[in-house]
Amino acid sequence: MKLNELNADPGSRPSGKRKGQGIATGNGKTGGRGHKGQKSRSGGKVARGFEGGQMPLIRRVPKRGFTPLKDNDFQVVNLDGLNKFEDCAVVDAAALYEAGLVRSAVDRIKLLANGELSKKLTISVTAASVQAAAKVEAAGGTLNLTAVEA
Repeated sequence: MKLNELNADPGSRPSGKRKGQGIATGNGKTGGRGHKGQKSRSGGKVARGFEGGQMPLIRRVPKRGFTPLKDNDFQVVNLDGLNKFEDCAVVDAAALYEAGLVRSAVDRIKLLANGELSKKLTISVTAASVQAAAKVEAAGGTLNLTAVEA
């Protein structure tokens, strides 16, 4: 049996209601729309969020701040997490992703100075704090800052 040969069990999928085919169908005359009112008429729709003339919720709640068009979020990696790599290893976004230290290999990564680095590593990240860069240099490693296309 193949996927294209599968069929639903007989009777498990009722046929759709045939609107406007006479009163005997149960959906004739008003076609299941009831009598009168906005929703019974053609084009009788209300806008999303419309609350019947009442001041909509989105306009009632106070507004605060703004959402910047450019998101400046970084994925954060601390120095103590880099100790799981071998000595003299090259640590880039792909290696950090495989080690489970970041959630995505394509998003921007920032190195922070939390903890101590005990290995000599070549690290390639998008950004790093000044203290983190100093600790990497003190451990004998090198830090490469790479630009990521926004």
